[in-house]
Amino acid sequence: MVLIQGKGVSKGVAAGPLYFYQRGGAEIVRTQIEDTEAELARFEEARQTAMTQLQELYEKALAEVGEESAALFEAHQMMLEDMDYVEGIQDVIGSGVNAEAAVMEVAEQFAEMLLAMDDEYMQGRAADVKDISTRVVGILSGAVAGGIDSEVPVILAADDLAPSETVQLDKSKILGFVTSGGSGNSHTAILARTMGIPAIIGVGEKLKEAYSGKDVIIDGETGEVAVEADEITSERLLKKQAKERALKELLDQLKGQPNITIDGKKVMVYCNIGSPDDLDAVLANDGGGVGLFRSEFLYLQNDTYPTEEQQFRAYKTAAERMGGKRVIIRTLDIGADKQADYFQLEKEENPAMGLRAIRICLTRPEVFKTQLRALYRASVYGKIAIMFPMITSVWEVREIKRICQAVQAELRAEEIPFDEQVELGIMIETPASVMMSDQLAKEVDFFSVGTNDLTQYTLAVDRQGNNLDRFFDAHHPAVLRMIKQAADNAHKAGIWLGICGELGADTSLTETFLAIGVDELSVSPSAVLPLRSVIRSIDTRKNSEEILANL
Repeated sequence: MVLIQGKGVSKGVAAGPLYFYQRGGAEIVRTQIEDTEAELARFEEARQTAMTQLQELYEKALAEVGEESAALFEAHQMMLEDMDYVEGIQDVIGSGVNAEAAVMEVAEQFAEMLLAMDDEYMQGRAADVKDISTRVVGILSGAVAGGIDSEVPVILAADDLAPSETVQLDKSKILGFVTSGGSGNSHTAILARTMGIPAIIGVGEKLKEAYSGKDVIIDGETGEVAVEADEITSERLLKKQAKERALKELLDQLKGQPNITIDGKKVMVYCNIGSPDDLDAVLANDGGGVGLFRSEFLYLQNDTYPTEEQQFRAYKTAAERMGGKRVIIRTLDIGADKQADYFQLEKEENPAMGLRAIRICLTRPEVFKTQLRALYRASVYGKIAIMFPMITSVWEVREIKRICQAVQAELRAEEIPFDEQVELGIMIETPASVMMSDQLAKEVDFFSVGTNDLTQYTLAVDRQGNNLDRFFDAHHPAVLRMIKQAADNAHKAGIWLGICGELGADTSLTETFLAIGVDELSVSPSAVLPLRSVIRSIDTRKNSEEILANL
């Protein structure tokens, strides 16, 4: 047995084989080959495999998001059958070049040709050519689609995972996460909490590829990783797992019960999600609504800007499935640690304070308007609210509202229905937004505190810093005082304030949040029932004055 110690960031015990994430994108090396016929056959086999994959993706998308969105995969199949493209690759291979290099060489030629055209539609096809070529090269080089090639669920190991990687994982194959790096606020940790599975970060160099395939047990509370556990350790951890399952069964009895304190204070308990795929977890855990739909994952899983129709389908699905419960959709929050290559953002020395989130939307209004059109169109299918991130000034909100009004006018002119009463809210995640909250509250319908970024900017601590966890203190009085200031100003203006950051699920602070005046807590789906249990045990008449006096 080997015991490895890391930091637990998502509670729970899981047991299964350890599997190391298979990252594609290795550098393509150009080599000379002798047997061109064999190489041509290898290319053709990879092309046919890609065609099969795309057909499967088409059928899946057709069933889940409709014909218009699925058409992308049909178009990719047609490109793989384009004889100019295929023969171009065959000619390069025929000259003695390996298939991988030949595919990428022809892809670059086609992309350059398309980008040089005046037609905007044809320019957009350049990204598609690169996408299908990357798929073929991945097949040729043995890269694993989605990072996991396993018939059974696994404990997934990695150095850490980027947001664009987490969104493409086959989540049905993951029992838990172990990473050598990362932080408690990494996207791997957030994904694990959304899925309600254990996760451990920061195990360092002790996480060795030699352990791949070995049976492990992980404890996401203590950070313990047991490789090929002995009988005593196995019995101890599996007993803990059984206790957790029993507790979950007890909590399940709270389904359908109100989120109300002993003294009658009602609290909205909503869920944070990254895609419509997470709605099953929201409903299974009795979430009262969606407090944060991270729409940027629609952008991260694409190789080019998602279309209005693609976004509309996702938002419509969320609105319909929540059956009239509020669904708060955050507009794209690309930038900083969430990068999509096709945005072509310049490299920044300090991206957390650079061109990101609403700043991208206001400097690229065509991208912003596409998302807003999709959101307003979907609003007639449920109760959608729109939330804007990274706000620092009143002028930003007024400019956002002007663009929203322009989009509404377009839809009216096109006789496309939408809800005229869509709520607009902003993220309180910068000290500037807190200090201006008295003025900002007059402009919007609600506030939602992003505690991860608010803590980062208030304490000047990088939330992704692997070695800064002891300094990243979301319980810091400065952070709590800022939340209270924003709540006070929200209530003076007659609007509500929620928390959608990871801190909302910290039950050691629930009583403090209620004393401060927080109206809504949006958490990972798996945290809804534990949070409900705590809320129902609190009497805000008892300790509120003392809590506020000690802030």
